[in-house]
Amino acid sequence: MRERIMLEKVLIANRGEIAVRIIRTCKQMNIRTVAVHSEIDSRSRHVQEADEASLLGGDRPEDSYLNKSKILESALKHGCQAVHPGYGFLSENAAFAKMVEEAGLVFIGPPPQAIMLLGDKVASKKLALGAGVPVVPGPVEPLSDPAELIRAAEGVGFPLLLKPAAGGGGKGMRIVRERKELAQALQVCQEETRKAFGDDRIFLERYIERPRHIEIQVLADAFGRIIHLGERECSIQRRYQKIIEETPSTALTEEKREMLGRWACDLARAAGYRNAGTVEFIMDSKGDFFFLEMNTRLQVEHPVTEWVTGLDLVELQLRIAAGEPLPLNQDQVRRRGWAMEARICAEDPLRNFLPSTGIITRYAVPRGKNIRVDSGIEAGSVVSVHYDSLLAKVTAWGETREQARETLIQALNGYHVEGVITNLDFVNSILTHPAFIAGDLSTDFIAEHFEEGRRKVPCSTETLHFMVIAATLVYHNRNNLVRESLKPMASHVGQTSRPAEWVNYKVKAEKDILDIRIFKKNVPREWNVLVNEVPYQVKTPEFEFFRRRLRLKINDQAPMFRLYYEGNFIGVAYNGEVRTCEIYTPREWTLSRYMPKPKAAEDRNELLCPMPGLVVTILVKPGDRVFRGQDLISIESMKMETFVASPADRVVEAVLVRPGQPVETGQVLMTFKKEKPPAVTV
Repeated sequence: MRERIMLEKVLIANRGEIAVRIIRTCKQMNIRTVAVHSEIDSRSRHVQEADEASLLGGDRPEDSYLNKSKILESALKHGCQAVHPGYGFLSENAAFAKMVEEAGLVFIGPPPQAIMLLGDKVASKKLALGAGVPVVPGPVEPLSDPAELIRAAEGVGFPLLLKPAAGGGGKGMRIVRERKELAQALQVCQEETRKAFGDDRIFLERYIERPRHIEIQVLADAFGRIIHLGERECSIQRRYQKIIEETPSTALTEEKREMLGRWACDLARAAGYRNAGTVEFIMDSKGDFFFLEMNTRLQVEHPVTEWVTGLDLVELQLRIAAGEPLPLNQDQVRRRGWAMEARICAEDPLRNFLPSTGIITRYAVPRGKNIRVDSGIEAGSVVSVHYDSLLAKVTAWGETREQARETLIQALNGYHVEGVITNLDFVNSILTHPAFIAGDLSTDFIAEHFEEGRRKVPCSTETLHFMVIAATLVYHNRNNLVRESLKPMASHVGQTSRPAEWVNYKVKAEKDILDIRIFKKNVPREWNVLVNEVPYQVKTPEFEFFRRRLRLKINDQAPMFRLYYEGNFIGVAYNGEVRTCEIYTPREWTLSRYMPKPKAAEDRNELLCPMPGLVVTILVKPGDRVFRGQDLISIESMKMETFVASPADRVVEAVLVRPGQPVETGQVLMTFKKEKPPAVTV
C-alpha cells in the first residue's frame, strides 16, 4: 500500500498534445507543472503553458526526451514530487520508472516490475494464460529449430503467422496460408530476423483474418481495487498505427463487454498492476477474442473513454499516484452515448503517407458543442523530423454513433492547418465511407477500401455538387470584387444596375466536368443555383477576397468547406473529398480545348529526396546496377524509416550523401549514368 503524499509539482516527461493535456488537468487540481524540452521545442505550446520549463539538450530524442538522467536531474532541481511520462518515449521503460522511484519521486504509472513483466512477449502470454485469459493459439515460447517449428505449425493449422521474437514493426513477419509454403517462408523469416536483430527465434501463431482490435481501459489503485471503464474499438489502422477510435464498439454485446472487462481486470491483478492501463484484444470473424498485449500507460485515445464516462483519466492517474483509493466501484461506472476520435498527423496520404515537416503558418480549430480538440500546436509551431507525426486529436460525442460520426465530420471540415500537409481529409474520408458507416470494421479496412491514399468508391453526387457550388460562388464573387474595384467612382453616378440574370459556368473538378448556372436573387446573399440542372437554394456570408473557410446554407444543410488557391484554380475540401476546380465561362471552355497541352517532365538521372530527414543507410555504391523499384537509401523522419527506391533501371554514378546526414525535400541523393545499362543476355 502506497503512503499518501501531496502532489504540489509534477514534471511532464513528454511533449506535444499529451503534455498540454496533462498540464490542463494539473491546473484544475492546482498542481504546478514543469515542462522539459529540446532546443527546437523551446517555444512549443507545452513549454508556454507549463509553470516552469527545463532544457534537456539537442533535438534528437536520445539527447532530450529519451535522456533519463537529464529528465531526473530536472525533476529534482525543480523540486517535483512526481514524473508523468505521458505516452511514447519513456512511458513504458521499466528502467526509467525504477530510476524515478529510487530518486525518491513518484512515477505516475505502474510499478517497474509490472512494466517489465507485461513488456515481455513470453512472460505476458504466460501471465494471461495463468489468469484464464485466452491467447492466440500457438506455442508460448519462441522456436529456432526448423523441425520443431514445422511440428508446431502442424498443430496450429493454417493460415499461420511467423514473427521474430526479438523485434517488431513488421520486420520478418510472414503469413503462411498453406503447408507447401511453410519451409520457404520459415527460411526467409529466419534470415530476415537474423540480419535485422541478430536472433533467429520465431513466434508461431494462428493468423487471424480480418480481425477487429478492441481494448479495455483499466484502473487499479494501491488498495487492491481494480475496475474497467469499458472498451474502445481501434480497428481502423495503418501500419499497426491507430487512426480512428470509438467507444462503444458495434461488435460487443453487454455480455461480451463484461467478459472482456473481467479478463482485463484479472490480468491486471495477476501482474500486480497499479494506475491506468489498457488490455488489448483481437476478435476473429467468429466473435472469439484473444489477448494481444497490455499497454502500461495512458493511451492516445483515452479522450473517447472520458467522453462517455465523464471521468478525467489523468486526474485519476494523479490521485492513484498520490496514494488515494479509486473514488468509485465497478458498479458505479456509468457510460453514456458514443464518442469517436480522429488522429491528425503531419503526413501526406497521396505520397504513401510520407511525413511532412515545416512551420504551421495558419491554424484554426473547430469549436462547438460536443467537440474536443487535444492539440500540441498553434500558428508558428515547428513540426520537426525528430518526433512522431501526431499533431492533434479531434474527438466528438453524440447520443448515438451516427450523431458522434456526423459531429466529428463537421469538426474536421472546420479544422484548418496550413504550413504542413496533414491527413485531415484522409481521416474524414474514412468517416464518410459506406463501410465505416455500416460498422463493418477490421484492421484491413484501409487496405480494402483505399488505394494510394484515396477511397476506391466515388463520393456522393450531393458532396460533389456542394463542393462545385462553393468553388463557383467564390470564383464569381471574387471576379465581381475585382470588377467593382476597377470601376472609376464617376461611373456610378446616375447609373442603374442591370437586371439580374443567370450566369453560366463550366467547372472541371479533376475527373468530373459539370455545368453550373447561378442567379443572384433580390434578397441579399441569396442565390438560385443549378448544377447539371439539379436546383439548389444557397445563402452565403459576406465574401472576402481570399476566404479560407466558408460555411454556406444549401437547402436545409449548412456545410463547412476549406478552400485553397493555386493561381486561377480553387481547391475545395469537404467531407474527406478534395477537388481542385477549374472554372470557365462557356467561351473560355471552348477555347481551352485548343490550348497546347503541357509537356511531360523530362526523365531525370537523379534520385531526389522525397522528404526532410536523416540518412540512415545507403544500400548501393557507384557502379552498381539498380532496377526500377529497388530500395537505394533509407531516411528516418518522425520516428519512421522510409526507403527511397530507384525511379528506373540505371547504373549508379555518384552517391552524394552519407549516413547520419540531414537532407531536405528535393535534395539530390545520388546520380545515375546517362547511358542505359547494357542488356542482359541469358
